[in-house]
Amino acid sequence: MSQTIAVTGVSGQLGRLVVKELLSRAPKAKLVGLARNPAAAKEIVQGGIELRAAEYEDPTSLDRALHGVDKLLLISASEVGTRAMLHKNVIDAAKRANVKLLAYTSILHADTNPILMAEEHRQTETAILASGIPYVLLRNGWYTENDTGTIGMALQYGAVIGASKEGKISAAARADYAAAAAAVLAGPEDHTGKIYELAGDSGFSLAEFAAEIAKQSGKAVVYNDMPEAAFKEALVAAGLPEALAAGLADASAKTAAGALYDDGKQLSRLIGRPATPMTDSVAAALASLTR
Repeated sequence: MSQTIAVTGVSGQLGRLVVKELLSRAPKAKLVGLARNPAAAKEIVQGGIELRAAEYEDPTSLDRALHGVDKLLLISASEVGTRAMLHKNVIDAAKRANVKLLAYTSILHADTNPILMAEEHRQTETAILASGIPYVLLRNGWYTENDTGTIGMALQYGAVIGASKEGKISAAARADYAAAAAAVLAGPEDHTGKIYELAGDSGFSLAEFAAEIAKQSGKAVVYNDMPEAAFKEALVAAGLPEALAAGLADASAKTAAGALYDDGKQLSRLIGRPATPMTDSVAAALASLTR
């Protein structure tokens, strides 16, 4: 019997990659994509998926959206500061819908991670455990795209900025994390009750990241380390909201003590291939800038 697999935030950067993986891995499953605006999502997702409207603030819409769903991937919301509440609404609706497996994209070492952004993930994990729904926690590490997205500015100003000193970041490509989510939702193995600490196979410092940009681009790029407060102000000046800038600056500063490092290689084992190395992500980002 085919299963119905639903993915929240299907129009987002991670959601669309998960859908692509599921279309390949689970051709017989019924795929459901949840989005605030399904009409807009139609331009992003491929065929073979049913789009349903879902407002995290509206329990009734969530009940409709989750009707008949067997497995649900709850991709963490982007609204920093209110995510725990929004996630709780989805969890409650999943319980009412008798969802048989709830997978959640948490954060690396959520139970002990000291960065500010980890708190909402801890609250969400607690709500999932309290719900009694069979679960899988996908504790995603840093996305390499968080850093490669700044390469254009790094080339313009000749510097990568941050507050992480020589701290190592075990980042992986967003597509790697999408493959992990699809493996859990559509693979033959039962992952119920598992907690996966997902991260890149090797870590790199921002100084090493800057050096790789310089090497591949042929332009002078260095790493400029600065105090956390100064880095936050630089992010605000670049147009980021205050709360997001504060969270990113805090994460960067705590990277110096290993908050975003993990050498367990659970991600590569789960997806059955090496995680995408930082060098490949830099090459892809540079290529996209010349298109």
